[in-house]
This record gives sequence, structure tokens and C-alpha cells, in this order.
Amino acid sequence: MSAPLPVTLHFNATVTVLPKEGVLDPEGQAIERALKGLGFSEVETVHAGKVITLSLTAADRAEAERRVREMAERLLANPIIQRYTLRIEESA
Repeated sequence: MSAPLPVTLHFNATVTVLPKEGVLDPEGQAIERALKGLGFSEVETVHAGKVITLSLTAADRAEAERRVREMAERLLANPIIQRYTLRIEESA
């Protein structure tokens, strides 16, 4: 008998990258000024960043999260000046 094939699951991941608190965010400041200039006086602060979406395969959710976190720390975010959040969902 042959060994069973390893199960591979498919995941969608979203990595949101923003400047850390206290780091200059000129894009966010420009957006904030523009919004206030358009009459949105309720806006207190704006932080501009980026959202990266990707699909990947992994044996389970924990492995998918571990791999995406590694991607974020090694390439997608600069951990010195940026913070990031992850969202991992199993896809069909």
C-alpha cells in the first residue's frame, strides 16, 4: 500500500501594513488635511498604509499564519517603522 498523500489546504491572506505610532506619516497627514478641507471635520487622524492580499497552500491554518507572518517580517513590512496585521481564511 502506498502512503496517503499529504493534505494541502488553500488559504487567502490579507496583510495590512501601517506606520508605527510616532513614525512620520506624510501621506496620512495629507489625506487628513484634504478630508477636513472637504468638510469632514469629524476626522481626527488618518494613517495611510497598504493592503497586500495573497493566496497560498499549507498543511493547516497555523502553518499558513506562520508562513505569512514570516513573509511580512522579511519583505512586506519594515518592522522598524511599520506594524502589520494578518487575516488568514481558508478558501474553497
